[in-house]
Amino acid sequence: NRNNLSFYLKHWLIISFVFKLLGLNLIKFTSWFKAMQQAIIDFHLDDEQHWVAQLACGHNQHVRHTPPWQNRPWVLTKEGRDKKLGMMLECKLCDAL
Repeated sequence: NRNNLSFYLKHWLIISFVFKLLGLNLIKFTSWFKAMQQAIIDFHLDDEQHWVAQLACGHNQHVRHTPPWQNRPWVLTKEGRDKKLGMMLECKLCDAL
């Protein structure tokens, strides 16, 4: 609604002003929070029989189904995994680089 927009605009202007005073670039700072997204290109099982997604960047990431913490029932079937090929995942290793 209009009041929320006004609220966020005022705060954005204040934050922008503070960043400018500190000599920081707000756009570069906010891009730091964006996660590096990579496509799933394949799956394999690790030594403990947990499913791992192979990402386009060459890194791997576990895609466990351990409810209630991680709810990924699709990983339990070949059909479910096949449907997720091409899905974007955050690559924690690319983010760290």
